[in-house]
Amino acid sequence: MKSLSLSRRTKFLSAWLVLGCSVITLIGCSDTPASMPSVSPDTAAATPTASAPASKPAASAADPELPYKFPLTGLPSAQEVKSRPFMVMVENAPQARPQTGLDQADIVYEILAEGEITRFVSVFQSHEAEVIGPVRSIRPYFVEIGDALDAVIVHAGWSQEAMDIMAGRKLAHLDEVYGDGAFYWRSTERKAPHNLYTSVAKMKQGAEARKFRSEWNGPLLTFAKDGQSKLTGPAVHYIFIPYIQGYFASYEYNAQEKVYMRSMEGKPHLDKESGKQLQAKNLLVLESKHKIVDKEGRREVDVFGPNKGVILQEGKSQQITWERKNGLLRAFDDSGKEVPLLPGNTWVQIVPEGTKLKME
Repeated sequence: MKSLSLSRRTKFLSAWLVLGCSVITLIGCSDTPASMPSVSPDTAAATPTASAPASKPAASAADPELPYKFPLTGLPSAQEVKSRPFMVMVENAPQARPQTGLDQADIVYEILAEGEITRFVSVFQSHEAEVIGPVRSIRPYFVEIGDALDAVIVHAGWSQEAMDIMAGRKLAHLDEVYGDGAFYWRSTERKAPHNLYTSVAKMKQGAEARKFRSEWNGPLLTFAKDGQSKLTGPAVHYIFIPYIQGYFASYEYNAQEKVYMRSMEGKPHLDKESGKQLQAKNLLVLESKHKIVDKEGRREVDVFGPNKGVILQEGKSQQITWERKNGLLRAFDDSGKEVPLLPGNTWVQIVPEGTKLKME
């Protein structure tokens, strides 16, 4: 990935702000599997049934003297964490913005889905988020991420290939469309299919009801022991990620908080309930092979690697090679040594090969 210096993002974005959003509702609902009734999984159960409860603010950093660490953030914990994480598919169509709960996720992956849209794979283990969503359907490469994390996969609908993988491997998952609706609710504030929500409490109820294994067998992330960034590349205070029209993402470094603040289409990307701007302690942008495989525009996306990318921490950057090893997408330097994360949350932007990032 070649880093380019340019003026602020305003000129680059202005031509696209009004494009690309009108087709999302039509394209994003093409999930009906051949072996199931002809009901669109993303539009089933469309009648609103309940309003979303108030969201609990994301927990602040814990006392550094606490004896344990949260496995997916490296932050201190009062007790040892052995519970399985939940991986929730969260929609990113304009009708779904602003989303709720992404500010409390330990890890968020943003990846292209069909119909020229992106979708969020959000992973929850350290926060008891009371509202998460809107929840949407799943695809095969999203399943691969959830399986690698040993997470309970939470979704509303699926492509046939995604379901074949989950069924074949007997993966733990909760599907609102076919049988698990009790563990979700529909908000009256939005129109279906953009109004489906869940919570950590609801997901735990679902996992218990389905008798899923509760103890986590997942992989461990590598965190810097001293909490200090060791990145050796140039300073990066702003990065622009041109996914596709209507889905341009960017991050700007906040030196006071030592995090990257996320924007969508040039505007701060806020959480609906808390009103807080989404942020990342660790930001990875990973190139990946992408291939469109059917007339609906569904894709194959490589989530195994190896391929190239860049990692950003505390205003610094470093070119990396990424690869899935020991269950997780990990970053490696030129010598093959793993680049550790800093304690805190992580956003992973998976982009097609050749994506031209703008960094300054």
